[in-house]
Amino acid sequence: MPVTYTIDVDKRRVHTHCVGRVTLREVIDHFRTLEQDPLCPTNLDVFLDLSGVDLNSLPQTPQISRVVLEIEHIQDRVRFGACAILAPSDAVFGVMRMFEVMSDRHFRVIHSFRDRIEAELWLAAQQASNDSVRRDQQSQ
Repeated sequence: MPVTYTIDVDKRRVHTHCVGRVTLREVIDHFRTLEQDPLCPTNLDVFLDLSGVDLNSLPQTPQISRVVLEIEHIQDRVRFGACAILAPSDAVFGVMRMFEVMSDRHFRVIHSFRDRIEAELWLAAQQASNDSVRRDQQSQ
């Protein structure tokens, strides 16, 4: 399967992995499946791993716009916090920077990375910062 995911319920994080030739239909199906997954928390962070995606299947601007609409569609069920995108190749990184701009209103924060460890550390720091803010708000 080109698009797979796992949910870490404790961390409120979804790890989505795209491999090979990924179609728009497969991405849309991923969102539909995630939306209906009983393990999916209402609020979660995202680690999007595009290190294995086929460069010949990179989306064009209209397809990115459609993905943004799908994110908007599921926001009644799922709200996204921080999103770290692993995009090691130049082509994928460039497309994901465009995705960042087009979708940033649907994430608390979103950023693309070329390095896995840097992406994972950033996402962990974002979650720690958000958890700290939540604790402060609850104690007031």
